[in-house]
Amino acid sequence: MDTLIWVALVVVALVAIAAVAYVVVQQQRRSRLRSRFGPEYERTMAEHDNKREAEQELIAREQRHAELDIKPLSEESRGAYAARWTEVQERFVDTPAAAVTEADRLVTEVMAERGYPTEDFRQRIADLSVGHAETLTHYRKAHDISERAARDEASTEDLRQAMVHYRELFEDLLHATTRGR
Repeated sequence: MDTLIWVALVVVALVAIAAVAYVVVQQQRRSRLRSRFGPEYERTMAEHDNKREAEQELIAREQRHAELDIKPLSEESRGAYAARWTEVQERFVDTPAAAVTEADRLVTEVMAERGYPTEDFRQRIADLSVGHAETLTHYRKAHDISERAARDEASTEDLRQAMVHYRELFEDLLHATTRGR
């Protein structure tokens, strides 16, 4: 009977250790994702019914991103894009809505040259979230204003804000140099 009690205690202890290990691993994964995705982590949590689904989506984003051939821009490309950005900003004075549309196109061109797929806005957001989570809110806001501008529902101040938001992502994309950033 003593042997049976000892075996039961060992089994209970092993189950308890496994449970604690599982919880620790989950917390570490959650912490890593929160650190990697920044504000995008909380946004994704809010969009899903449970944490596990949201975290699985973020992990899937990381896996997709790892398969992309993201590369830094050459010094020559950075200079050319920076000059084009300056031109877009100068055109804002005379044609704010057109400048915002052009800023959106320029950001998309930089993304494409860096190796990001650019066909679908939602996919762009997901792909950018892995390496550019801190500037993703700017991109969302700029894109929203750009869509409102296309419907003539954006004021000049809104358009100015869109340019500021696009510039944040543009600068981040322009100067990111490491794979995944």
